[in-house]
Amino acid sequence: MLPLENYLVIDFSQFLAGPLASLRLADLGARVIKIEKPLTGDICRHLYTSDTILNGTSTVFHAINRNKESVALDIKNEVDKAVITDLIKKADVVIHNFRPGVMERLGFDQSSVRKINTNVIYAEISGYGVDNPWSSKPGQDLLLQSMTGMTWLSGNASHGPVPMGLSIVDMFAGSNLSSAILACLYRKVIHNIGAYVHISMLDTAADIQFEVITTYYQDGGQLPNRTETSNANAYLGAPYGIYKTKDGFLTLAMGSIPQLGQLLGCAQLGEFMQASEAFERRDEIKNILTKHLQNQDTAYWLNILEAADIWCADVLSWNHLFEHDGFKAVEMIQTVNMGDGFQYGTTRCPIRIDGKPIFSEQGSPNLGEHNEQILKELYG
Repeated sequence: MLPLENYLVIDFSQFLAGPLASLRLADLGARVIKIEKPLTGDICRHLYTSDTILNGTSTVFHAINRNKESVALDIKNEVDKAVITDLIKKADVVIHNFRPGVMERLGFDQSSVRKINTNVIYAEISGYGVDNPWSSKPGQDLLLQSMTGMTWLSGNASHGPVPMGLSIVDMFAGSNLSSAILACLYRKVIHNIGAYVHISMLDTAADIQFEVITTYYQDGGQLPNRTETSNANAYLGAPYGIYKTKDGFLTLAMGSIPQLGQLLGCAQLGEFMQASEAFERRDEIKNILTKHLQNQDTAYWLNILEAADIWCADVLSWNHLFEHDGFKAVEMIQTVNMGDGFQYGTTRCPIRIDGKPIFSEQGSPNLGEHNEQILKELYG
């Protein structure tokens, strides 16, 4: 039995952050019903991240909305609003990620929903919080990365601002929301009270940077200083970074520079005997490593470094990763089935409970796929 079986989540959210939170709850056993706009549905159904379309819908939608049900209801229509109200009466959790003020206008803000269901957990994600001069701005991941200093952490010093290649703020915001919901569900069981949970992407983007922001406030307000080559963390010394080899790339984490010099047969690294030089002279060290490591294949260097317990790794693309026994052993890929018989491969829930991974066979729902079933459950 999964931990959240018999819990009902009514999910108004779209795009990524909110649906990621409800996906995690669904994977843990909750029943998640998506409330979608008739005809168009979740905007993410049509938000293509590539030219790959699965069963007529965006790959992003399929990845983030598996294991859920869909009911197409017009939140502005009085008849459909009555159905939504009846669903909320049965809900343990209600989730949305509209901009501040939208749910108030629609009549399903947390105060209104609390009158419908006193002990419900009302959970929402916004871009910048409710009472903020930026509240009306769009809460989109790249915009948040850009506005919160995050783009000055990746890439080399000469690259200018560089965004992450993933929607990292969305993902952490969704994870924060699911964590808060789980905590409030526990409190509900113990004390029989509901909760109002609010997560902003702005708060989340700051929290992701907890280490570097703390450093900023302790070192006189110094901005991040990326290295000219092989930058992987603006606050760590050499050799931390990724280096080109004769046939690929090699990752080096923390390590003694003199020891690396001996192992790699690089006499120039023997000059850097003081531990402090790993940071103070990191550009020099990285430039030496950049030239030296291109003399041999990645496997050659790995054989030497791994035997000495140096923190290092090959740099794998997905096609190579998926063929490795180490990745196959974690069973992170599963095949799911949509209601119309369409199948697709995607990732599974990364959580293991009692030593067992969590798999689910249910794929993403077609728009309004569960209208008939849900209306029958409500009204017979």
